Amino acid sequence: MIKKSILIWSSIIPLAILNGILRDKIIAPIIGEKYALPLSGATLCLLILLIARIFIPQLGKGNKQMYLKIGLLWVLLTVLFEFGMGLLQKKPFSEMLNAYDVTTGNMWLIVVLFVGIAPFLATKIKNRRT
Repeated sequence: MIKKSILIWSSIIPLAILNGILRDKIIAPIIGEKYALPLSGATLCLLILLIARIFIPQLGKGNKQMYLKIGLLWVLLTVLFEFGMGLLQKKPFSEMLNAYDVTTGNMWLIVVLFVGIAPFLATKIKNRRT
């Protein structure tokens, strides 16, 4: 189940990258970074929920603790990936930490927290519809 949940998480990466490119190249020049950052964060949260909603039920029946553990794993993977990519790009540590400052309009912290609840939330949505 862990391997499958990591595979599901890895499908979020290309969506997050495309979301960032769309924000930087198209949305920000039109509406400005002040509005593009929160819009991009909200969009990414919806995409993460969509991925979780589609694929988490395929892991099989689980309980709240299992889905929260998967979410915690996803948070860890997300943070490790983000800082790993930052280090590869030789970004200063302070710049990487700055992405977690919601007072700048950057919603990354909210996105990371949302990643943690997305598996559980996806199962709640599924159970309401069945």
